[in-house]
Amino acid sequence: MRFVPDGRRYAGLLFAAVPVATVLATPIAGVAFVLAGAATLHFFRDPPRSPPPSGVVSPADGRVSVVREEDDRLRVGVFMNVTDVHVNRAPVSGTVREVEHVPGAHRPAFSKDSDKNERVHIRIDAAETAAAGEPGPLDGTEVELTQIAGAFARRIHPWVEPGAKVDRGDRVGHIAFGSRADVLFPPAVERSDLRVEKGDTVRAGESVLATVESATAESD
Repeated sequence: MRFVPDGRRYAGLLFAAVPVATVLATPIAGVAFVLAGAATLHFFRDPPRSPPPSGVVSPADGRVSVVREEDDRLRVGVFMNVTDVHVNRAPVSGTVREVEHVPGAHRPAFSKDSDKNERVHIRIDAAETAAAGEPGPLDGTEVELTQIAGAFARRIHPWVEPGAKVDRGDRVGHIAFGSRADVLFPPAVERSDLRVEKGDTVRAGESVLATVESATAESD
């Protein structure tokens, strides 16, 4: 099993404390540190994923908690429980144009107040190629992934920089402890293109949030 680097460090400190706690306190304290270390590794796990050949995929594991329109664009948000994998993945293939950190509050990520939370916007210029090799319907449009801190999530870690090339499902960041990841779709994506509803359970890099037919297919 692969783990996020921070997780190995935190778990290592807990495991290192086991003999000290056992000698200076009680064996029960040592067992508690072992369990805490194992729980930390579980939280920071980073399992492999197999992205589908097309479609805008979920950036996170969890439950769809937001589906709404913002001007002429749709937003889909995925709430990550503390038990979910917290590694975030690219919703589309393309080039990272901008990574913007926005300071803010730390409200529960599932609440309406979370719109004012600390966040990181990863804006990707999509380069989606249709199955037949023709330009895809999202080519040249902006797809925005937003990592949102929660009540306990104080550390957002984007792993990409402007200019980076990403493929659908690539790892692009991590958020420590319960939080949310949103996709803000380009205007070309309509409600009828969505493949999820509020309450659906999704997996990062594998579950398709939306599909958009190519212009060629629509004209046939």
